[in-house]
Amino acid sequence: MILSEAPHHREAMTLLVDIGTNAEIVLSHNGRVAAASSPTGPALEGAEISCGVRASLGAIERVRIDPVTKQSKFKIIGHDEWLSDQDDLSEFKITGICGSGIFEVMVELANAGLLDQSGLYVSGDTSGRMVSDNDGKTQKYLLVDRAENPLCIKQTDIRAVQLAKAALYAGAKLLAESLGCDAFDEILLAGAFGTHLDPKYVSEIGIIPNAPPEIIRSIGNAAGMGAALAVLNRAERAKIIEAVKHIEKMETALEPKFQDYFVGAMKFPTAPAPSDDNKTGRRKRRRS
Repeated sequence: MILSEAPHHREAMTLLVDIGTNAEIVLSHNGRVAAASSPTGPALEGAEISCGVRASLGAIERVRIDPVTKQSKFKIIGHDEWLSDQDDLSEFKITGICGSGIFEVMVELANAGLLDQSGLYVSGDTSGRMVSDNDGKTQKYLLVDRAENPLCIKQTDIRAVQLAKAALYAGAKLLAESLGCDAFDEILLAGAFGTHLDPKYVSEIGIIPNAPPEIIRSIGNAAGMGAALAVLNRAERAKIIEAVKHIEKMETALEPKFQDYFVGAMKFPTAPAPSDDNKTGRRKRRRS
């Protein structure tokens, strides 16, 4: 990724992020380059999500939730039209929700007031889209209401995403501090997954500090391109061998502030503040 994008030759404060099971993060600022890896886990790619799937035909890749009715509509890979469970879905093989859809459904739940900032479902919704989970103690959001195999977003799904986004946020924050960077000029998302993320939702989910959507863009498979350059061009290979010698490497897990930033980044910035009922429920769950 560094070889293909050459952040060490840019004047702009550039953050490169390749999101996967580990998020590889590179920041360039004032001629210095720092790199770190954050353990985001597989949740953002669909694993550890109850209805999560890989990005293949039939996977939900875009989600919108009406803030009044709480009704969902969605797009699936392989079809251009927006769908809802009010439509006849029999001709569509909807398999689950993939990474880009996971980003969007979390932000849409927050924006619709169904989640509070702590990531808990808000009690008292009467839309019919919130249903009891199997244990009867928690709720889940009915994303696709169908007779066979309805698709729901569970409380455990939200927590898995929170853990992933907080790890990436903390890593980027630590790199920014280490290089004295108050704000980024550009944020580049690499990899097949990053290519399909909408900058609006990357910004609103709170996964990267100080990340307005207008500075976020996708750059495709930068790591693959860099690897090809290194294999096929001796001069390029020599460049990256030399560049690596000057990259400041950070072990995020060993940084004293990592845990503080991690905990602070668990919240959903666009969601309402926790209600008294949700605070009470959270305390009860902790005691149990």
